[in-house]
Amino acid sequence: MPAAAEQLPAWGTGDLPEPPPLSPRNALKVIGPGALLLAVSVGAGEWLLGPASAARYGATILWITSGSVLLQALLNTEMARYTLYTGEPIFAGFMRTAPGPTFWGWAYALLHFLQIGWPGWALAAATAAAALFLGRLPDENDRAVVLYLGYVTFLISVLLVLLGEAVEKTLEYVQWFMTCWILVFLLLAGLFLVPPSTWVTVGTGFLGPLFGSEFFPRAADWFLLAGFAAYSGAGGTINATLTYWLRDKGFGMSGTVGYVQAVIGAQRVNLSRTGVVFPPSEENVRRWKGWWAYLRADQWYIWTTGCIVGMGLPVLTTITFVRPGTIMGGYGVAAYQAHALAEQFGPALWVLTLLSSFWILFSTQLGNTEGFARVTTDILWAANERIRGWRGGGMRVIYYSALLGLALGGCVVLPLADPLTLILLGANIAGGNLVVLSLHTLVVNRKFLPRELRPSLWREAGLVLCALFFLGFALLALAQKALGA
Repeated sequence: MPAAAEQLPAWGTGDLPEPPPLSPRNALKVIGPGALLLAVSVGAGEWLLGPASAARYGATILWITSGSVLLQALLNTEMARYTLYTGEPIFAGFMRTAPGPTFWGWAYALLHFLQIGWPGWALAAATAAAALFLGRLPDENDRAVVLYLGYVTFLISVLLVLLGEAVEKTLEYVQWFMTCWILVFLLLAGLFLVPPSTWVTVGTGFLGPLFGSEFFPRAADWFLLAGFAAYSGAGGTINATLTYWLRDKGFGMSGTVGYVQAVIGAQRVNLSRTGVVFPPSEENVRRWKGWWAYLRADQWYIWTTGCIVGMGLPVLTTITFVRPGTIMGGYGVAAYQAHALAEQFGPALWVLTLLSSFWILFSTQLGNTEGFARVTTDILWAANERIRGWRGGGMRVIYYSALLGLALGGCVVLPLADPLTLILLGANIAGGNLVVLSLHTLVVNRKFLPRELRPSLWREAGLVLCALFFLGFALLALAQKALGA
């Protein structure tokens, strides 16, 4: 069995727990992280970047979503492979590699901050709120109104995180209700307002080059397309949070490891324990295959399908009602679809679409705010032995410092650019993070997993392809910005 790096405590050993017998009922109990990740995934990428790209370049650009989601699903399962074997989140695996936990702990905390620290979701949600308030599509002259509402929206998301369990359960129920409502709303709009020909256009767009279309449009905005690629799915460090949900649900060896629950103010934060691994005996390998079947269903059937549908439904209405070639941006970015639908069908759809738009973007901001504080606290807890000895006040310092840093940073950058630009900054950094995550996951699984549990060569090649896919978009975007095109 490979030895763990010396800087983190050595793994314990045990046997892999028996997975529940594979059945529809047990699948509903075991499967869940993919659905949670899907709820986070359906945000700015599906609601803004997908429609903005499709309005500008047509539905054939949707093949980027297909490629991105499939590669991210592969990455998700490979990060989950480590958690299934050790019971640790993937960040702990990263910290077991050279140059050690201190370097990687701070590096990933910084990368997560650089991706999440642009509160474009709050500012974009404010454009929907401003449209409701003004009764029209906001423009550059309404920047002050949008910015004011953006600050209010962002700071409310921070306040709700501070309130913790006092509102967490209520928000969870509201989140599921609104997610179901939005999907039903988009589906009904697609079924009753969108002609069958557009369904065909959008459906074939996900396989664009196979139907003879060009891979990329001429004079492409690579900053937009790179962000679109990264946020087709979860995007960057958000993908890695899947392994925390797997841990919390007791998936694989997580059921023997558990977690340390720290009470921080009004929040309960789950902190990682040192992992426990198992010998690759015949019995353990049999159980491994049972757990892997649940993981495959969670990621390939639920998450992948949900991401494709989540992207396709908003694009349906965009292709149908938004004028081709429209550049969706500025201070009305979240109201374009509502404006287009209202012109055709009246004020009822104006209100319903804006409410849906606001909730999608606000809930994404809220989820990212809470997730940042939790993940950063757990990463630094796992990275530093001295911090692991802290209790109570010490852990509160890390948690509230992370939240305060995000709040202050967000308030500083909010007025620096329009909502779509802020979202694209985070999305492009997320694409770079996917490059790092793909290659680091490849190293971790090859280094620490027994040969019997390592990924096959085609999966390893898939991780390299994932890194190259997002690296290519990142380089094109950087080159275009450098040349000022």
